[in-house]
Amino acid sequence: MLTTFELDEYVFEAIRSGASGFLVKDTEPEELLRAVRAVVAGDALLSPGVTRRLIAEFAARSKAPAADSELARLTEREREVMALVGIGLTNEEIARRLVVSPLTAKTHVSRTMVKLGARDRAQLVVLAYESGLVRPGWLG
Repeated sequence: MLTTFELDEYVFEAIRSGASGFLVKDTEPEELLRAVRAVVAGDALLSPGVTRRLIAEFAARSKAPAADSELARLTEREREVMALVGIGLTNEEIARRLVVSPLTAKTHVSRTMVKLGARDRAQLVVLAYESGLVRPGWLG
């Protein structure tokens, strides 16, 4: 049995290595199917408890923000979308927030990932925090 610290360390390192999701062992079958479909579609999925612990762990490990040169490749809209992904919004939620179609939101997310070399949304979240674009407790 892993301690909470060891579990957080495992999840954190797995995401940095490219994992696209984590669920708790008591996840309902319907949620498990949704999660598999989301990951197959290229999205990332973390259960709420894992997300809270991951953010807390990330905040504890955070370092000085990276140079703005990484974000300089992005348009202002892409930085805005990256921040919204960073706080955990889905494409549909981003679309509602920005008053655009879900397809447009998905396109912005995809272009941002390509420009930054992010493998998936989870890595984009990590980059949003590492760059200082999003900070723990920030709700956009």
